[in-house]
Amino acid sequence: MGNATSTVHSVPYYAQWASGHLVKDIVTGRIQAKEDPAWADYGATSPEEYEWWSWRLCGVACLRMALEHFGRTAPAPMALAAECTAAGAYEKQEDGLRGLIYAPFASWVEARFGLAAQARPNLPVAEIPDVLARGQLAMLSVHPSIRQPKDEPPHTGGHLVLAVGATEQELVVHNPSGYPGISQEYAQVPWDRLGSFYAGRGIILGVA
Repeated sequence: MGNATSTVHSVPYYAQWASGHLVKDIVTGRIQAKEDPAWADYGATSPEEYEWWSWRLCGVACLRMALEHFGRTAPAPMALAAECTAAGAYEKQEDGLRGLIYAPFASWVEARFGLAAQARPNLPVAEIPDVLARGQLAMLSVHPSIRQPKDEPPHTGGHLVLAVGATEQELVVHNPSGYPGISQEYAQVPWDRLGSFYAGRGIILGVA
């Protein structure tokens, strides 16, 4: 992006699984999530409960990173999942989970943590560098294969990453399902590749 303001924030990282170093093994199916030895750290009551939720809580992982960045305490993932569900940001269904639902999520974040949270069903790529330059962060809807930006995804959206920086050449993200040492923290996604993954919507988070 030719005139992007160069901004990269120092933001703590959380994977959407309890053991960040095992993400690639879990995502590729080498091990099942319930085999994660740190499953109890998630706040789950069993490995099976942990496995079911861990595949679905990319948004919670993004929120936990943002909370710590903005000086708040980040509760355990399962505690946040329960609160999100009560707030209407997740709807548990027979065939899975509907969510993250942006508007109730943003309202809950503002009321619960005192942050400014703006649901943006239309968030153009060109606006993202300015958001970051203002000191805000953005949860962005992307295809999960963004962990390997050279890949061609079948569609956009379906996964949330946290935009933490922007340079002229790339967007910088913390990816909750990124591969350790490759695409987890400060992962670089070239601007000319972002559109293949990005669904054009997200949630802007900042200090109220």
